[in-house]
Amino acid sequence: MCNERVLCAGFGGQGVMSLGQLLTYAGMLDGKHVTWMPSYGPEMRGGTAYCSVVVSDNPVGSPIVTTNATCAIILNLPSLEKFEKSVVSGGAIFVNSSLIQKKVNRKDVRVYAIPANELAAVCGNPKAANMVMLGAYLAVSKEFSLESVIEAFKKVFGEKAGRMLDLNIRALKEGAAAVNATIELPKAA
Repeated sequence: MCNERVLCAGFGGQGVMSLGQLLTYAGMLDGKHVTWMPSYGPEMRGGTAYCSVVVSDNPVGSPIVTTNATCAIILNLPSLEKFEKSVVSGGAIFVNSSLIQKKVNRKDVRVYAIPANELAAVCGNPKAANMVMLGAYLAVSKEFSLESVIEAFKKVFGEKAGRMLDLNIRALKEGAAAVNATIELPKAA
């Protein structure tokens, strides 16, 4: 039974909103009920940004997941500090270890450290760090098909999707490979 409540957070300009939109469209394409709710800081690019995504087999009662997320995809340190406690016990936190050296303080969640910026650079575009993180999440959650995510990519990015598709598929695969090779971070004592 699918009931994913995902919190995506980072600085404006890191692709947080598009990451959330991709999950939302992929969920729709997979026949799920979905919601997506963005939240921006005052500056947008460079300010704080996060979005809530709910993907469920049942109708969604509330689009807000800031207190009961099953997963958080965190791209920067201020977002980790703000949303670490928002994940339910037994949930998962994906941390962009390229920008976050702090350990997650929770012992009751699974933590995945993904060097997203470095892997995106290997793919040929440092701006694809959000896609690396998405690939890591997809490898763990198994709630979305890669085909649906690729179709969602075309919907979210429109005409420019064609020239960016191969690079972003590679970034998704790098993220999936990284999480499969990553040992969970030791939890802080």
